[in-house]
Amino acid sequence: MAVNHARRFRGALFPTAAHPAIRAVRRRSDAPAIHGNKLWKSSCLVIDYLHRHPPAACRRVLDVGCGWGIGGIWCAKRFGAAVTSVDADPNVFPYLDVVAGLNGVRTEHLVRRFERITTRELAEYDLLIGADICFWDELTGPVANLVNRAIKAGVGEILIGDPERSPFLAMAERCIDRHGGELLEWRTRGALAARGTLLHINNR
Repeated sequence: MAVNHARRFRGALFPTAAHPAIRAVRRRSDAPAIHGNKLWKSSCLVIDYLHRHPPAACRRVLDVGCGWGIGGIWCAKRFGAAVTSVDADPNVFPYLDVVAGLNGVRTEHLVRRFERITTRELAEYDLLIGADICFWDELTGPVANLVNRAIKAGVGEILIGDPERSPFLAMAERCIDRHGGELLEWRTRGALAARGTLLHINNR
């Protein structure tokens, strides 16, 4: 009996940890250190929202805390966007390259912590996305400050998904109090069912 090691969602292929290409990377590469060990379901929330509400501008996308990078990969595939995938852990990028290759696209890599992404760099992007990036209390400040800099830089739209962890909700409340925006409960169905909350800020 054939085993399916990937699932498809909104036109993108999501390999599991048991996919032969992922297993090959694991054999030859160091393991990710900051939870970059799989595709996290909050990425489905971000992708589903963008599928239903395509951004007004999506030429350049910054995928922060990207992990295996499926959110940015989907933007490259669906919108033809130039995507920069950012993560503090360089060990995620061999996995990201496999996922991108399976989806027929590529993204640029940048090893950087949230607090090191500058306003000048952010000014190059139309859309900032993230999923499952505020999972510790100590990340609340750095992520909120990243959003502050993105707003100042003129990033047109910001979208961050999470399964409703308390650090994420604290970060989102701070951002909405300062910049407006909305906190949206979201659910996906089908091959990749997920539920959680999206922080959405339209800065246009």
